[in-house]
Amino acid sequence: MTRFLMATIPVVGHVSPALPIVRELIQRGHEVCWYTGQAFQTTIEATGARFSPIRSWMDYSDLENVPPALMDQHEAAQGIARLKFDLKNFFIDPAVGQVKDLAEILVEFPADVLIADSMFLGVSWLAEQTGLLWAEFGSSALTLSSRDTAPFGPGLQPSNTVWRRLRNHGLRCFFAQTMMRELTAYTNQVRSQLGLPPSPVHFFDKISPFLYLSPCIPEFEYPRSDLPPQVHCIGPLLSAPTPEFTFPNWWEDLKGNQPVVHVTQGTVSTNANDLLIPTLQALADEDVIVVATTGGVAIDTLNLTTLPANVRIEPFLPHAHLLPHVDVMVTNGGYNGVQMALSNGVPLVVAGQTEEKPEIAARVEWAKVGINLKTRTPTPTQIKQAVKTLLQDSRYRTRSKQFQTKMQDYNPPAIAATLLEQLATTKQPVLSAYDF
Repeated sequence: MTRFLMATIPVVGHVSPALPIVRELIQRGHEVCWYTGQAFQTTIEATGARFSPIRSWMDYSDLENVPPALMDQHEAAQGIARLKFDLKNFFIDPAVGQVKDLAEILVEFPADVLIADSMFLGVSWLAEQTGLLWAEFGSSALTLSSRDTAPFGPGLQPSNTVWRRLRNHGLRCFFAQTMMRELTAYTNQVRSQLGLPPSPVHFFDKISPFLYLSPCIPEFEYPRSDLPPQVHCIGPLLSAPTPEFTFPNWWEDLKGNQPVVHVTQGTVSTNANDLLIPTLQALADEDVIVVATTGGVAIDTLNLTTLPANVRIEPFLPHAHLLPHVDVMVTNGGYNGVQMALSNGVPLVVAGQTEEKPEIAARVEWAKVGINLKTRTPTPTQIKQAVKTLLQDSRYRTRSKQFQTKMQDYNPPAIAATLLEQLATTKQPVLSAYDF
């Protein structure tokens, strides 16, 4: 029996991928203590894990804990400026409190292995202080620098041609001297509060030297000839159907002859004017059923005076139940939602420019499983044309079905648990036998 200490950023997209890993570890007889936001206590304890709440930094699992002025600054920033603001305030600044809390947890729960999601900085710093073994899992696409890819963020597709490699090198140098130089200096200022020395490694290149679990199939991640050997592709970490789900009274409408189009903006970027409302407008007169989810936002706050007759709208619907009935998904590019769509063979229309969403949209386009609208605020005309293309051009559906079949070859929780057990047993880096 091994003791694992799991730590995740207190946001659904970071907690959800860890759930199947933790369930598998506990089923195998291991102990797990999970450190994250208070809003997830019930979900975590249902796995059999011990829950430990955030105490020494802002628990933004409840947005009421976030100062309004901070959210206003977040909303006002755009593009790279927003990315820098979010990294500083929501991922780098909390690391000191994370280390403090985790060190206290270890007194009560002396873990053998630490596990963190890839955006959780405190675990790597604690491991640096203590020498503990640690592994991490991706909560999104790989951010690692490579000679074969452009820097993570703008959503530029890869190529191994000489010209593109020169472009990649130039962009990496530019990013290193501009955005990443500033963020690295800022990170080192925060590190100094814990007595840690400066590190030249920037935020996106932080990786466990022991084990990294990438939650995708190789076909959805850019090939890298210089991929670190401790990176393992384990298949997507997907949400399971929920037995307690109450089906809405319109659910039988999904089983008719009309195509079903699902539109979602996830749970982070939920301004309905960006994508949800334009999609309802785009498809109002089309012979389709439109299923919209608001990401938990109350429907009566959206100022929707009238809904088109073909629209079914809910604050939330579990994708595990909904997506088997969907023909096209319109999304702003949340990583887990995209993976869920592909696991059901559903092609995608993607329109997202915040957080890491340009990178996810670019991968959808690169993998030929959907259309990248390359904007956060598409027009109804753009959305209508993209949806019609996906419904009429069978190549997208065929390609998405191929992805579905490939994903079915993986048992991600079992693969992850086996690799984590190997790390705990050998106390050595767990190296992959293949490349992306």
